[in-house]
Amino acid sequence: MVASLLSLLGSPAATADEDPPAEDELQHNVTYRARVDGLSRGALVTYRINDAQVNSADPTMLPGRTFEATAVLSDPEEAGMRISIQWPYSANLVCEILVDEQMFAAATQFIAPRLTPAKDDPDYGALYCGAPLTNAQGVAPSEDALTDPEPLPGPPDALGADPAAEPVPPPATAVDPPIS
Repeated sequence: MVASLLSLLGSPAATADEDPPAEDELQHNVTYRARVDGLSRGALVTYRINDAQVNSADPTMLPGRTFEATAVLSDPEEAGMRISIQWPYSANLVCEILVDEQMFAAATQFIAPRLTPAKDDPDYGALYCGAPLTNAQGVAPSEDALTDPEPLPGPPDALGADPAAEPVPPPATAVDPPIS
């Protein structure tokens, strides 16, 4: 009877020998905080919500109000955020990223007023904090995406022909002799 009770309870050593999760299997709690000190419109906050996705929000950012969002990431080095405001407004943008309740990244930038819109500068009015974001709304593509793709194999067409190559004469056409 004692043996059957011990078998039902199980061995205490079996539960104590379980391995803790490896460092690369841990999940990290990330807290994003954004603040816009000044009067502005069109605030957009973009942040990494998990290992494969980026999320964005357009909160009403009045002075003294803080936007806060949380995420869970396996690699805390991937935590990143972007705050932007619309032209012609100017304000002080403030960003904080906490990983497991410890300060990971912080940044502050004053966006100065401009007379004309900065159409050629997609990062005007924006502050980046932490890791760079990819696939984010309103974020410029990476350098890799800006390079030309590899040419397709096969004969070059008229637009893609190599200008340094020797010109190829057009094929000869047969001319019928005149009828007499």
